Amino acid sequence: MAISSSRQPDRSWQSSFLQITKLSWPWRITLGYLTIMLLLPVSALLLKASTVTPSEFWRIATEPVAFATYNVTFVTALIAALINAVFGVLIAWVLVRYDFPLKRLIDAAIDLPFALPTAVAGLTLATVYSDNGSIGSLLAPLGIKIAFTRLGVGLAMLFISLPFVVRTLQPVLQEMEQEIEEAAWCLGASQLQTFWQVILPPLVPAILTGVALGFSRAVGEYGSIVIIAANIPFQDLISSVLIFQRLEQYDYAGATVIGTVLLAISLLVLLLINLLQNWGRRYEL
Repeated sequence: MAISSSRQPDRSWQSSFLQITKLSWPWRITLGYLTIMLLLPVSALLLKASTVTPSEFWRIATEPVAFATYNVTFVTALIAALINAVFGVLIAWVLVRYDFPLKRLIDAAIDLPFALPTAVAGLTLATVYSDNGSIGSLLAPLGIKIAFTRLGVGLAMLFISLPFVVRTLQPVLQEMEQEIEEAAWCLGASQLQTFWQVILPPLVPAILTGVALGFSRAVGEYGSIVIIAANIPFQDLISSVLIFQRLEQYDYAGATVIGTVLLAISLLVLLLINLLQNWGRRYEL
């Protein structure tokens, strides 16, 4: 009996190993695709960054121009994502709850940043919001300059990240039963109380998901921003453009270090948003 009991753990370990090795074809294809598309590029970036000594890595990562680009990139992307969280909820609510002329056209236009090449988007925004543009010319006498400033960077980030919030919220709003709102009204709740206590809590996970997606998209944007921004250090230069400038100067180590810092900060921010999502899921219906 003692011998058989001592062999039992070995058999269970062998069984678990066989289950891992005998993965179905969908699992193998999924793991292979993720390895090629995600694991290998990230590993190559980290491997290249590891060739730099820690002191040199810290020096490049903490250069004043690098710090300035982190500020422009992450702070502006976060502000753009928060603004879209507010207006994205409003737009999704109108598209789901109201019928009006040209509704399908407006609904389809929400996806325009997905289909429009980023360079075309940047050229369009720069044309419209420049001092001679149709909107920029109206703001110029007021002392408001958008194109070729940090405001232009924020505008481009708003433009490209808006669809993520709207498209994330629409299915949740469509599945939400309006009888719950009517029940709250029958119990004496005002429209504001119904929104804050009945409608908003189930939307929190979807809003956070849209904010996370929009923030990630804004941080990685390059094509539209490089056109609408002046790309001047300490003013409106973003990290992606700085990486490209380092590559043009054949400074591969510097570009790799800044790219690694961007990756680390983005992962930390996404981890924080995921924690907030898990906290918000307790309000789901």
